[in-house]
Amino acid sequence: MEMRVGNADEKKELLRKVEVVIISDVHLGTYGSNARALENYLKSIKPKILILNGDIIDIWQFSKKYWPASHMKIIKRIFSLLSKKTKVVFIPGNHDETLRRFCGTELGNLSVKNKEVLNLGGEKVWVFHGDAFDISMQHSRWLAKLGAVGYDLLILLNSAVNFILHRFGKPRISFASRIKKSVKKAVSYVNSFEDTVAGIAVEQGFDTVVCGHIHQPADKIIQVDKRNVRYLNSGDWIENLTALEYNNGEWKLYRHLDVQEQTEESEPDSAELFHVLKNELLEGSFLNSASSFENTLRHTGNR
Repeated sequence: MEMRVGNADEKKELLRKVEVVIISDVHLGTYGSNARALENYLKSIKPKILILNGDIIDIWQFSKKYWPASHMKIIKRIFSLLSKKTKVVFIPGNHDETLRRFCGTELGNLSVKNKEVLNLGGEKVWVFHGDAFDISMQHSRWLAKLGAVGYDLLILLNSAVNFILHRFGKPRISFASRIKKSVKKAVSYVNSFEDTVAGIAVEQGFDTVVCGHIHQPADKIIQVDKRNVRYLNSGDWIENLTALEYNNGEWKLYRHLDVQEQTEESEPDSAELFHVLKNELLEGSFLNSASSFENTLRHTGNR
């Protein structure tokens, strides 16, 4: 796969026309979400189809205390694309699973589904988030949620460190990325997930399968019972800032470089980061996050 790299300067150019764009794991409502970078990317393209492949809003970690303007701009940008006749398919993931109750809903160019099947260039493409084939999600849901909290705390701590590094003119670092690459169990988990998804895709007769969920952008051919299936993963908008684009008969992995601008605008200062870290560790409020999100939606709808 050709890796396409972009940055904020693209917004000065004409919009790029793309047939299909797939993004996942934005985790709006958390400090780790690079919403500003995603907004710049969405402002640079004109897709025929935009697939939001899960974990767009992090309901598990939702808190009324944190929903910055940059996160709301993503929602507005998506509705702006809808108004310009872009077909938007929303596939809920595990972090926004509350919205799965709306699967089957269609409203104009917006549809909510558990999966999407596309026929592109004579090949069958299967798009879904991927949590359904995650063993930790199937057998230890509470542990998966606890792990999500740990990951979010790691990202929050990483943000504090990068805030300081930026002030001293040093390059950013990624704790989570280093851990994933160095811990054998993490590498094994990713490989197991990819093999499981590829195997099921072959059983179902698909040529290409597209997932999110594990925050690991990928493009590889996996052989299952002497049959090849192409496995694609759209990555995330926390660390990798990646999207999948299909145009003119080929897939490309887009990697956004506009990280520094996001850091300057939406990261809290060091004092606020310390306060948030302390509260998250003491409160453990993730258990009530979904109900908090639903109550907020209900309250907003009654205004």
